[in-house]
Amino acid sequence: MPLKLVDATVSSFDAVFDKFRSEAPNHNANLILFLADKDPSTSLSWCPDCVRAEPVIYKKLEASSDNVALLRAYVGDRPTWRNPQHPWRVDPRFKLTGVPTLILWEDDAVKGRLEDHEAHIERKIDGLVAKK
Repeated sequence: MPLKLVDATVSSFDAVFDKFRSEAPNHNANLILFLADKDPSTSLSWCPDCVRAEPVIYKKLEASSDNVALLRAYVGDRPTWRNPQHPWRVDPRFKLTGVPTLILWEDDAVKGRLEDHEAHIERKIDGLVAKK
C-alpha cells in the first residue's frame, strides 16, 4: 500500500491535524513525525538526529504492506524549537521533548512513541507500527 504523506507547520497544524484525525479510520496505522525544518540555504535539516532518522523511517513505512498515513509536523527553526513554550512542547497530547519524535496515533490518542535518540532504529519503528 502506498504511504500517505501530509505536511504541517506550527501555523497550519490544527487544520491539517483535524483532517488527519477524521481520515484515521481509513488507515491501518496513523503516525505523526515531529521533525526540524530544513535550512532554506542548504535544504538540509538543522537537526542531525532528523537527518539520520528520516530516511530510515520513510524506508520502513514505504516497505510496509499496511495502509499507513504519516503526518510530518515541522517544529520550525532551531530558535523556535528551543523555546520552552513551543506549542508542541506544552501540548498535553504530545509533550514533545526532542525531535525527531515518531508517534503512533490511534483511537484519537498517542498509543506509542519513539523519541529522538531511538527514532532511527529499524526494529523500534517496526515495533511501533506493529502496536496498532
